[in-house]
Amino acid sequence: MVDVEFRVVSERRDGLLLALGQVVIANGFTLLRQRMLNSDEGVVLVMVVRGPADQLLVLEEKLGTHHLVQSFEASPYEGGSAPPPPPVRANGAGNGNGHATASPPPAASAPPLAPTPATAAPIDVQRVETLLPQLARNYPNILLQLVALERELPPAQREATLRYIGQRVGAWVYKRDFALGGQLPLADSVRRIALPAMRQLVQAELQDDVLRVRNSPFCHRGEHGECCHFLRGMLGGLLEGQHGGNVRVVESQCRNTGAETCRFEFEA
Repeated sequence: MVDVEFRVVSERRDGLLLALGQVVIANGFTLLRQRMLNSDEGVVLVMVVRGPADQLLVLEEKLGTHHLVQSFEASPYEGGSAPPPPPVRANGAGNGNGHATASPPPAASAPPLAPTPATAAPIDVQRVETLLPQLARNYPNILLQLVALERELPPAQREATLRYIGQRVGAWVYKRDFALGGQLPLADSVRRIALPAMRQLVQAELQDDVLRVRNSPFCHRGEHGECCHFLRGMLGGLLEGQHGGNVRVVESQCRNTGAETCRFEFEA
């Protein structure tokens, strides 16, 4: 579970908390606390929510594109544990002070994302959480944004950050496009889930259970060794919905090291 703070700016105060609170609840999150104030920007609503990590990108997309929302920011909540509010009916009944809350539905069944290994370079989580709703809105036209991000990141953060973003995007695409299908063996998951999803972004083909990418934009950019960290993370996120954290994605060859294609292999 993750705690996240959302900051929303809107032109409208009446019904804003109720409308966005229902979006939060419908996506399996609990509204822990909220405050609303008037500013020069408009009406500012700050919400602290708690819920499953694998649903966060979906929630951010829905809040960021809501018709009442003019601007939207997300950041990790570091204010400590907040007690859950008393549940009320989801039909808009309040808790006596105009703040509507409700009990969340059961959390999504897909497992949460694995934490970043302790040995990895630190990730700028706030920057990533701000970027993810933009990627959701622009998907699948996101590679230019990611290449620009790669340029700006310190070298020590590139692999961990881009793999983490890829994993989050892959888990979101799986839930959006593939979650209603039945359980598949790993080879079928690669063919029926990973391959079509990757073809939305790059030129990809499958040969003998190995996924090959011909035009990764992350190659020949001054990195050493295999460097398609976002694509590797996204493949892992796509396959997590079917296989949990039991699949290891390896970039065994990369155009960055002189190979003809970038080659990804999958180990259960």
